[in-house]
Amino acid sequence: MGYVMKALVLKEYRNLRYEDVPEPNYGATDLLVRVKACAICGSDVQGIDGSTGRRKPPVIMGHEAAGVVEAVGRDVQGFKAGDRITFDSTIFCGQCYFCRKGQINLCDNRRVLGVSCDEYRQNGAFAEYVAIPSRIAYHLPDQVSFERAAMVEPVSIALHAVNLAPITVNDTALVLGAGMIGLFIIQILRIAGCGQVIAVDIDPSKFELARKLGATTCLKSDSGDLMEQILQQTHGRGADVGFEVVGITPTVQTAVKGVRKGGSLVLVGNLQSQVDFPLQSVVTRQVTAYGSCASSGEYPTCLELIESGKVNVDALISASAPLKDGANWFKRLYGKEPGLMKVILRP
Repeated sequence: MGYVMKALVLKEYRNLRYEDVPEPNYGATDLLVRVKACAICGSDVQGIDGSTGRRKPPVIMGHEAAGVVEAVGRDVQGFKAGDRITFDSTIFCGQCYFCRKGQINLCDNRRVLGVSCDEYRQNGAFAEYVAIPSRIAYHLPDQVSFERAAMVEPVSIALHAVNLAPITVNDTALVLGAGMIGLFIIQILRIAGCGQVIAVDIDPSKFELARKLGATTCLKSDSGDLMEQILQQTHGRGADVGFEVVGITPTVQTAVKGVRKGGSLVLVGNLQSQVDFPLQSVVTRQVTAYGSCASSGEYPTCLELIESGKVNVDALISASAPLKDGANWFKRLYGKEPGLMKVILRP
């Protein structure tokens, strides 16, 4: 189109610049979206130093976003200029075996907004405009602000994980990791009918918020008698279902040990690509393990949960700031500033 826009660009590792870039082109089935809010994801923060291999410069990051439709491709149906929308972080093809089965998170041609890796570069939403396929867009309820809508993606990851587990009313759940996704999982577990939710984290400063959002018990992961405490809370059996939301060997092993015989374990975190998995404990205790990847069409339900207030996203938003100040907020998040959780940038 020949137009330019402002964007926050990862020029090289650890170097973010707010600068002019070409406005994105959009195709016949795409939407051009004026971004109103885009949240900084933990994967963005981890990616700026090159450690993940998923943010190869130059790239415009950002995949937790919402905005207004600026223009529509000629073949788009169901959307028009001026519509308030949010959109999935996953760009799925809609044609492969898994897409046709409704498992869009497992799409053979899956791309993620704001990711640049060996296979592809897909610029994201830390910009004034982003172009997206209309099939990944969702209309916003009138009562859901752009800032709250930018939180739908992490809520959907939590909802997808909880939906994988067989949960019965009054079950006991164990959640390893009380970060962003863990806190959403805690809230959704209570909605799903769990009578007791045990949150485990190494940082006790997270416990007040975890309790506010539904945790009935909070335990420090480095306490010497952690397993004894878990058993005391679960009639000596272990939890009915566990959620591992960190992705390192110690928490995976605790999660396995912390669920009862015949229980279920959902693996969400993947900080490490490989861990020492206690296979014998899983086999001899007949524990069912599920891997949980992203989300798969849960956005409408998440928007309803946010609109109704059943899921509290405001409690996890630490700051809302102009996109031009994004580099500083990334620096603060990368430095693990205490108490700083979700930061939303506004182009």
